Amino acid sequence: MATTEASKPPLEQKLRGLTGEVVKFGIVGLSGVVVNFAVFWVCINGLGLASLRSNIAATVIAIATNYLGYRYWLYRDRDAASRKREITLFLIFSGIGMLIETGVLAFTVYVLNLDSHYEQLGAKVVGLGLGTVFRFVSYRTWVFKALPETEEPATAGAATVPAPATASGQELAAQAELMLAAEQIRYAPAE
Repeated sequence: MATTEASKPPLEQKLRGLTGEVVKFGIVGLSGVVVNFAVFWVCINGLGLASLRSNIAATVIAIATNYLGYRYWLYRDRDAASRKREITLFLIFSGIGMLIETGVLAFTVYVLNLDSHYEQLGAKVVGLGLGTVFRFVSYRTWVFKALPETEEPATAGAATVPAPATASGQELAAQAELMLAAEQIRYAPAE
């Protein structure tokens, strides 16, 4: 059945949903930032590790805590049919985000020669901001994929509107993709 304009959510509703998602992403991310900076500070001051090693250790620990927040709070209603795929993609995109953050820190310390602890923290803030934008886009696009929308069943006695005979190829392809995704979820093996 073709999707009608009346069944599509309005732009305002989509933006409201995205705003809520951004806020929740920010809350989980903020908890990760607290973990990240606390571990970084302990590693650099308490353990005397080099800044890049401290950054990597802190980011890895924050990635682990963030995954729990994203999977079990923010994206709990998203497709979880393949946890192996999800975790693999999460680690890949988190690793790229970590490289962005560490690259900014390395540039600040080794190229700009700004190596006081406070300058390194400033570099972490900038790198973390850039990495966060990358992570948000990649997580919501590829890692925690939305479940395909299902059509509401017609109520008894309600007339159904037949699909127009001149549906475009793009509409048919989109409908076919949704049907295939729904079938894959329905028959996905339990893990």
